[in-house]
Amino acid sequence: MRKRILITGANGFTGQHAVTHFMQKGYEVTAAMRKKVPCEGVRVVSCDLEKESQVTKLVEDTNPHYILHLAGQNHVGSSWEQPLSYVNSNVIGTLHLLEGMRKKVPAARIVVAGSALQYNPSDSSTLTHPYSFSKTVQILVSEAWAKLYNLDVVIAKPSNLIGPGHSNGVCSIFAKKIAGMEKDNEKKELHINNLEARRNFIDVRDAVAAYEHLFLFGQSKEVYEIAASACYSLKEVASMLRTFAHVDFQITSDTANSEPFLIPDTSPLQLIGWKPNYSLEKSLLDILTFHRQTKD
Repeated sequence: MRKRILITGANGFTGQHAVTHFMQKGYEVTAAMRKKVPCEGVRVVSCDLEKESQVTKLVEDTNPHYILHLAGQNHVGSSWEQPLSYVNSNVIGTLHLLEGMRKKVPAARIVVAGSALQYNPSDSSTLTHPYSFSKTVQILVSEAWAKLYNLDVVIAKPSNLIGPGHSNGVCSIFAKKIAGMEKDNEKKELHINNLEARRNFIDVRDAVAAYEHLFLFGQSKEVYEIAASACYSLKEVASMLRTFAHVDFQITSDTANSEPFLIPDTSPLQLIGWKPNYSLEKSLLDILTFHRQTKD
């Protein structure tokens, strides 16, 4: 019997890759999104997660074995302007989904995608923006419903996701700028605020493969880090992209202050058989190729 999977936020950056991955693996995929976009080979359903009745009906109609919860808002900048919108989307939407699961498919497993930008609730100094707050509370309510109602909840905590597709991430921003330079309609300069800022980048396709591992082999009520084995400075990222570019350009910066960055512990995920397949170089080349082929 084909396993049924419900993917929320299916038209987002990660969601599109997730739909492709699980469809190719033979799952019966339902792609849920606020505004329906045609998606060949899968069932597409329009659902506003902030409306409880819609979510309950979605879960009941889909009757999934697995739920991959990717929906929500994820832009740090706009979270300052619309903090309540982020709370409604990331927290209330998640609660509606958990309640729908509790009422209609209590035996299902849900993977909730958190964020590397979550903060430590016991240390207020780590709270830096409303987006971080909304994602932290999202995970707290997911863990609470798992405990209170004995739901099969697994928390995924990916680092900075990169890969081909439309993304607000820094690698995509750099690659889009370079693709514009290659078309000769951009100034031949890539400006970076802090050259030595370090990040851990994981390809979105590796992250989606990790989500499948969590469905199949993950421990209920556990948190799993999804990350690469090394961190890179933005200067290193820009330099890698320059080796792939068809045009020379200058890298400029306001500052070059190094930042401490701990590499997330992915050993629990590796113990259940996951390992990344995409190098940073391969991911960056695929991102640049995507922007070269995309008409703005």
